[in-house]
Amino acid sequence: MKVAITGGTGLVGKALHASLVADGHEVLVISRSQQDGYVHWDPARGEIDTAALTGIEAVVNLAGRSVASRWTSKVKREIRESRVLGTQLIAGTMTKLRPTPGVLINASAIGFYGTQRKHDLIEESTPGNGFLADVTRDWEAATQAAEDVGIRTVHLRIGVVLSAEGGALEKLLTPFRLGLGGPVGDGRMVMSWIAIDDLVALIRFLLDNAAVYGPVNATAPEPVTNAEFTKALADVLGRPAVVPAPALALKAAFGEMAKETLLSSLRVLPRRAEEAGFSFQYPDLRGALKHLLS
Repeated sequence: MKVAITGGTGLVGKALHASLVADGHEVLVISRSQQDGYVHWDPARGEIDTAALTGIEAVVNLAGRSVASRWTSKVKREIRESRVLGTQLIAGTMTKLRPTPGVLINASAIGFYGTQRKHDLIEESTPGNGFLADVTRDWEAATQAAEDVGIRTVHLRIGVVLSAEGGALEKLLTPFRLGLGGPVGDGRMVMSWIAIDDLVALIRFLLDNAAVYGPVNATAPEPVTNAEFTKALADVLGRPAVVPAPALALKAAFGEMAKETLLSSLRVLPRRAEEAGFSFQYPDLRGALKHLLS
Protein backbone atom coordinates (compact mmCIF):
# COMPACT_ATOMS: atom_id res chain seq x y z
CA MET A 1 0.00 0.00 0.00
CA LYS A 2 1.14 3.54 -0.73
CA VAL A 3 0.26 5.71 2.28
CA ALA A 4 0.69 9.45 2.83
CA ILE A 5 1.04 10.72 6.41
CA THR A 6 0.67 14.29 7.62
CA GLY A 7 2.25 14.90 11.01
CA GLY A 8 4.68 12.17 10.05
CA THR A 9 7.51 13.71 12.09
CA GLY A 10 5.49 13.69 15.31
CA LEU A 11 5.34 11.03 18.01
CA VAL A 12 2.57 8.92 16.46
CA GLY A 13 3.54 9.68 12.88
CA LYS A 14 7.11 8.42 13.32
CA ALA A 15 5.93 5.21 14.98
CA LEU A 16 3.35 4.58 12.25
CA HIS A 17 5.89 5.36 9.51
CA ALA A 18 8.37 2.85 10.94
CA SER A 19 5.69 0.17 11.28
CA LEU A 20 4.46 0.55 7.72
CA VAL A 21 7.93 0.64 6.17
CA ALA A 22 8.99 -2.43 8.17
CA ASP A 23 6.20 -4.37 6.46
CA GLY A 24 7.13 -3.19 2.99
CA HIS A 25 4.62 -0.39 2.46
CA GLU A 26 5.57 2.84 0.67
CA VAL A 27 5.15 5.92 2.85
CA LEU A 28 5.12 9.60 1.88
CA VAL A 29 5.49 12.16 4.66
CA ILE A 30 3.62 15.42 4.05
CA SER A 31 5.37 18.22 5.93
CA ARG A 32 5.88 21.97 6.02
CA SER A 33 9.59 21.20 5.90
CA GLN A 34 11.09 21.42 2.43
CA GLN A 35 13.84 18.91 3.03
CA ASP A 36 14.44 16.14 0.52
CA GLY A 37 12.10 13.18 0.73
CA TYR A 38 9.10 15.08 2.12
CA VAL A 39 6.01 16.20 0.25
CA HIS A 40 5.66 19.92 0.94
CA TRP A 41 2.48 21.58 2.15
CA ASP A 42 1.49 24.79 3.87
CA PRO A 43 -2.09 24.56 5.19
CA ALA A 44 -2.21 28.23 6.19
CA ARG A 45 -1.59 29.19 2.56
CA GLY A 46 -3.60 26.35 1.07
CA GLU A 47 -0.49 24.95 -0.66
CA ILE A 48 0.31 21.28 -1.25
CA ASP A 49 2.39 19.39 -3.84
CA THR A 50 -0.51 17.51 -5.39
CA ALA A 51 1.59 15.93 -8.14
CA ALA A 52 3.81 14.20 -5.59
CA LEU A 53 0.77 12.41 -4.16
CA THR A 54 -0.25 10.67 -7.39
CA GLY A 55 -0.88 6.99 -6.77
CA ILE A 56 -1.43 7.11 -3.02
CA GLU A 57 -4.04 4.68 -1.76
CA ALA A 58 -4.60 6.09 1.73
CA VAL A 59 -3.95 9.16 3.86
CA VAL A 60 -3.41 9.28 7.61
CA ASN A 61 -3.86 12.88 8.75
CA LEU A 62 -2.15 13.41 12.13
CA ALA A 63 -1.17 17.07 11.79
CA GLY A 64 -2.05 19.61 14.47
CA ARG A 65 -0.34 22.05 16.80
CA SER A 66 0.30 20.73 20.30
CA VAL A 67 -2.27 21.78 22.92
CA ALA A 68 0.28 21.47 25.75
CA SER A 69 0.90 25.14 26.51
CA ARG A 70 -0.97 28.06 28.00
CA TRP A 71 -3.77 29.03 25.63
CA THR A 72 -3.37 32.61 24.54
CA SER A 73 -5.63 33.90 21.78
CA LYS A 74 -2.80 33.30 19.30
CA VAL A 75 -2.21 29.73 20.49
CA LYS A 76 -5.93 28.90 20.31
CA ARG A 77 -6.09 30.21 16.77
CA GLU A 78 -3.07 28.07 15.82
CA ILE A 79 -4.58 24.98 17.46
CA ARG A 80 -7.80 25.40 15.49
CA GLU A 81 -6.31 26.40 12.15
CA SER A 82 -3.60 23.73 12.14
CA ARG A 83 -6.32 21.10 12.42
CA VAL A 84 -9.20 22.54 10.43
CA LEU A 85 -7.30 24.17 7.56
CA GLY A 86 -4.93 21.22 7.24
CA THR A 87 -7.79 18.72 7.13
CA GLN A 88 -9.75 20.78 4.61
CA LEU A 89 -6.66 20.95 2.41
CA ILE A 90 -5.86 17.25 2.54
CA ALA A 91 -9.50 16.20 2.06
CA GLY A 92 -9.93 18.52 -0.90
CA THR A 93 -6.66 17.37 -2.44
CA MET A 94 -7.69 13.71 -2.19
CA THR A 95 -10.77 14.41 -4.30
CA LYS A 96 -8.58 15.69 -7.14
CA LEU A 97 -6.21 12.71 -7.29
CA ARG A 98 -6.62 10.03 -9.93
CA PRO A 99 -7.08 7.31 -9.01
CA THR A 100 -8.88 8.58 -5.91
CA PRO A 101 -7.43 7.25 -2.63
CA GLY A 102 -9.74 4.84 -0.88
CA VAL A 103 -9.46 5.92 2.74
CA LEU A 104 -8.73 8.89 4.98
CA ILE A 105 -7.85 8.17 8.61
CA ASN A 106 -8.28 11.57 10.23
CA ALA A 107 -6.96 12.22 13.72
CA SER A 108 -9.45 13.63 16.17
CA ALA A 109 -9.49 13.60 19.97
CA ILE A 110 -11.59 12.53 22.94
CA GLY A 111 -11.87 16.25 23.67
CA PHE A 112 -14.92 15.90 21.41
CA TYR A 113 -16.79 14.70 24.51
CA GLY A 114 -15.95 17.77 26.61
CA THR A 115 -14.17 17.80 29.96
CA GLN A 116 -16.33 16.36 32.76
CA ARG A 117 -18.58 13.43 31.90
CA LYS A 118 -19.31 10.75 34.53
CA HIS A 119 -20.93 8.06 32.37
CA ASP A 120 -19.27 5.78 29.83
CA LEU A 121 -18.67 7.50 26.50
CA ILE A 122 -18.94 5.66 23.19
CA GLU A 123 -18.85 6.91 19.63
CA GLU A 124 -22.59 7.66 19.61
CA SER A 125 -22.34 9.84 22.74
CA THR A 126 -23.23 13.51 22.32
CA PRO A 127 -20.45 16.10 21.99
CA GLY A 128 -19.42 18.11 25.02
CA ASN A 129 -18.73 21.76 25.63
CA GLY A 130 -15.53 23.81 25.67
CA PHE A 131 -12.80 25.00 23.35
CA LEU A 132 -11.44 21.55 22.48
CA ALA A 133 -14.93 20.15 21.92
CA ASP A 134 -15.66 22.97 19.48
CA VAL A 135 -12.33 22.53 17.69
CA THR A 136 -12.80 18.78 17.42
CA ARG A 137 -16.27 19.09 15.90
CA ASP A 138 -14.89 21.50 13.29
CA TRP A 139 -11.88 19.22 12.75
CA GLU A 140 -14.10 16.24 11.97
CA ALA A 141 -16.41 18.32 9.77
CA ALA A 142 -13.41 19.45 7.72
CA THR A 143 -13.23 16.02 6.02
CA GLN A 144 -16.57 16.62 4.26
CA ALA A 145 -15.10 17.02 0.78
CA ALA A 146 -13.58 13.54 0.96
CA GLU A 147 -16.76 11.99 2.30
CA ASP A 148 -18.83 13.66 -0.42
CA VAL A 149 -16.97 11.76 -3.16
CA GLY A 150 -17.17 8.42 -1.35
CA ILE A 151 -13.74 8.25 0.28
CA ARG A 152 -14.06 6.10 3.39
CA THR A 153 -13.32 8.44 6.27
CA VAL A 154 -12.51 7.50 9.86
CA HIS A 155 -12.42 10.05 12.69
CA LEU A 156 -9.92 8.63 15.17
CA ARG A 157 -10.78 10.10 18.58
CA ILE A 158 -7.44 9.63 20.32
CA GLY A 159 -7.00 9.55 24.10
CA VAL A 160 -3.80 10.15 26.09
CA VAL A 161 -1.05 8.41 24.12
CA LEU A 162 1.47 6.63 26.33
CA SER A 163 5.04 6.39 25.03
CA ALA A 164 8.44 6.58 26.66
CA GLU A 165 9.63 8.55 23.62
CA GLY A 166 7.40 11.59 24.05
CA GLY A 167 4.06 12.93 25.15
CA ALA A 168 2.66 12.98 28.69
CA LEU A 169 4.35 9.80 29.95
CA GLU A 170 7.84 10.84 28.84
CA LYS A 171 7.44 14.17 30.67
CA LEU A 172 6.45 12.37 33.88
CA LEU A 173 9.36 9.94 33.98
CA THR A 174 11.99 12.27 35.45
CA PRO A 175 9.94 13.58 38.40
CA PHE A 176 8.60 10.10 39.16
CA ARG A 177 12.07 8.57 39.03
CA LEU A 178 13.20 11.26 41.47
CA GLY A 179 10.36 10.35 43.82
CA LEU A 180 8.58 13.65 43.09
CA GLY A 181 5.52 12.23 41.36
CA GLY A 182 2.01 12.27 42.70
CA PRO A 183 -1.66 12.61 41.83
CA VAL A 184 -3.17 15.63 40.13
CA GLY A 185 -5.73 17.37 42.31
CA ASP A 186 -7.80 14.79 44.19
CA GLY A 187 -6.79 12.05 41.74
CA ARG A 188 -10.39 11.17 40.90
CA MET A 189 -10.32 12.34 37.27
CA VAL A 190 -10.74 9.48 34.83
CA MET A 191 -7.97 9.11 32.27
CA SER A 192 -8.69 7.47 28.91
CA TRP A 193 -5.34 6.34 27.56
CA ILE A 194 -3.80 4.13 24.86
CA ALA A 195 -0.34 2.62 24.45
CA ILE A 196 1.37 3.90 21.32
CA ASP A 197 1.86 0.35 20.03
CA ASP A 198 -1.89 -0.23 20.16
CA LEU A 199 -2.59 3.12 18.52
CA VAL A 200 -0.33 2.27 15.60
CA ALA A 201 -1.87 -1.19 15.36
CA LEU A 202 -5.37 0.32 15.40
CA ILE A 203 -4.53 2.76 12.61
CA ARG A 204 -3.20 -0.09 10.50
CA PHE A 205 -6.30 -2.17 11.30
CA LEU A 206 -8.51 0.71 10.13
CA LEU A 207 -6.50 1.18 6.95
CA ASP A 208 -7.25 -2.42 6.01
CA ASN A 209 -10.81 -2.78 7.33
CA ALA A 210 -13.14 -1.38 4.69
CA ALA A 211 -16.24 -1.90 6.85
CA VAL A 212 -15.27 0.73 9.43
CA TYR A 213 -15.94 4.44 8.94
CA GLY A 214 -16.98 7.43 11.00
CA PRO A 215 -15.87 8.03 14.60
CA VAL A 216 -13.68 5.43 16.33
CA ASN A 217 -12.46 5.90 19.90
CA ALA A 218 -8.73 5.22 20.13
CA THR A 219 -8.55 4.44 23.83
CA ALA A 220 -7.70 1.32 25.83
CA PRO A 221 -10.72 -0.64 27.12
CA GLU A 222 -9.75 -0.03 30.77
CA PRO A 223 -9.67 3.70 31.68
CA VAL A 224 -8.18 4.54 35.08
CA THR A 225 -8.39 7.36 37.58
CA ASN A 226 -5.44 9.70 37.90
CA ALA A 227 -4.71 8.19 41.31
CA GLU A 228 -4.63 4.69 39.80
CA PHE A 229 -2.35 5.89 37.01
CA THR A 230 -0.02 7.55 39.52
CA LYS A 231 0.24 4.42 41.67
CA ALA A 232 0.79 2.14 38.68
CA LEU A 233 3.57 4.32 37.26
CA ALA A 234 5.27 4.66 40.64
CA ASP A 235 5.06 0.90 41.25
CA VAL A 236 6.50 0.04 37.83
CA LEU A 237 9.38 2.48 38.44
CA GLY A 238 9.83 1.26 42.02
CA ARG A 239 9.48 4.76 43.44
CA PRO A 240 7.08 6.49 45.86
CA ALA A 241 4.47 8.91 44.56
CA VAL A 242 3.41 11.22 47.34
CA VAL A 243 3.90 14.74 45.94
CA PRO A 244 0.51 15.97 44.64
CA ALA A 245 0.02 18.61 41.96
CA PRO A 246 -2.70 20.91 43.37
CA ALA A 247 -5.52 21.72 40.97
CA LEU A 248 -5.43 25.41 41.88
CA ALA A 249 -1.74 25.61 41.06
CA LEU A 250 -2.29 23.99 37.67
CA LYS A 251 -5.14 26.38 36.87
CA ALA A 252 -2.96 29.32 37.88
CA ALA A 253 -0.08 28.13 35.72
CA PHE A 254 -1.96 26.94 32.64
CA GLY A 255 -5.43 28.51 32.83
CA GLU A 256 -8.02 27.12 30.44
CA MET A 257 -5.65 24.46 29.13
CA ALA A 258 -5.38 22.87 32.59
CA LYS A 259 -9.16 22.69 32.98
CA GLU A 260 -9.71 21.05 29.60
CA THR A 261 -6.76 18.64 29.60
CA LEU A 262 -4.89 18.09 32.88
CA LEU A 263 -8.04 18.23 35.01
CA SER A 264 -10.56 16.74 32.60
CA SER A 265 -12.35 13.48 33.43
CA LEU A 266 -13.62 11.33 30.57
CA ARG A 267 -14.33 7.60 30.61
CA VAL A 268 -14.10 6.80 26.88
CA LEU A 269 -14.53 3.23 25.65
CA PRO A 270 -13.38 1.79 22.28
CA ARG A 271 -16.70 0.21 21.37
CA ARG A 272 -16.46 0.40 17.57
CA ALA A 273 -12.88 -0.86 17.43
CA GLU A 274 -13.71 -3.89 19.53
CA GLU A 275 -16.95 -4.60 17.65
CA ALA A 276 -14.96 -4.53 14.39
CA GLY A 277 -12.63 -7.20 15.78
CA PHE A 278 -9.63 -5.18 16.93
CA SER A 279 -7.74 -6.75 19.84
CA PHE A 280 -5.68 -4.58 22.17
CA GLN A 281 -2.25 -5.97 22.97
CA TYR A 282 -2.01 -3.75 26.06
CA PRO A 283 -5.54 -3.34 27.46
CA ASP A 284 -4.51 -2.79 31.10
CA LEU A 285 -2.34 0.05 32.36
CA ARG A 286 0.24 -1.88 34.35
CA GLY A 287 0.94 -4.21 31.46
CA ALA A 288 1.27 -1.27 29.11
CA LEU A 289 3.66 0.60 31.41
CA LYS A 290 5.83 -2.47 31.98
CA HIS A 291 6.12 -2.91 28.23
CA LEU A 292 6.78 0.76 27.46
CA LEU A 293 9.35 1.19 30.22
CA SER A 294 11.13 -2.15 29.90
